[in-house]
Amino acid sequence: MPGGRLTQQERQQIALGLADGLAYAEIARRLDRPTSTITREVMRNGGPTAYRADLAHRATEHRTQRRRQAAPRGAEAPPQAHGRDAEAVREYEELFTTVVMQSGMPKMMSRVLACLCLTDEGSLTASELVQRLQVSPASVSKAITFLEEQGLARRERDERRRERYVVDDDVWYQSMMASARSIAHIVEIARQGVGVLGPQTPAAARLENIARFLDFVSESTARAAEQAREILHTKPETSPDDTAEPS
Repeated sequence: MPGGRLTQQERQQIALGLADGLAYAEIARRLDRPTSTITREVMRNGGPTAYRADLAHRATEHRTQRRRQAAPRGAEAPPQAHGRDAEAVREYEELFTTVVMQSGMPKMMSRVLACLCLTDEGSLTASELVQRLQVSPASVSKAITFLEEQGLARRERDERRRERYVVDDDVWYQSMMASARSIAHIVEIARQGVGVLGPQTPAAARLENIARFLDFVSESTARAAEQAREILHTKPETSPDDTAEPS
């Protein structure tokens, strides 16, 4: 399997494959590349409907040049904790970001969430995020506000009174509960519309069907999240045999 960065010719093949409606896996097979490589390439360069080979190639060259300029001259990348491979970590962070983007989250919010999730501490300051992602403080602030609204991050003060942005171990539980509340609000508004449009009208019947469906989804989501959290956060009980001293 070929390694290294995608060539301009390969990007043209990706664009042709997308135009033909091919799945990422099929495009990857034709190029003898991992599917994750194709997915990441497309999602970071406009998505399947806006991908352009020439623009993607120039954007990649620009990112490469920017990383080189950001790195100190004559210095190698700082060593990773726990003996990690710095390049492998960077590639994985891009993949993680791409997968989150595929779920519908905007790019900058996905980058900030990935950066927070992949730190051992699970928290970073605004200046640390700016330095790591090479973006403006305003971009970080906007991303954090979005993540807070989705239940995916929170703010706290450290011992130096600096504001830190945190992802908890149950970050997806918090996000699912926020989603359930959001869906429940749509249910409430839909049922208000039934009264406004008249219970016997086709439009009101449609809204009632929407409300019933989403009400079921909201309750199921919240119940599943609570059950999963309880199971995953409960330590298995120790039987008497496990604690008995050997004879």
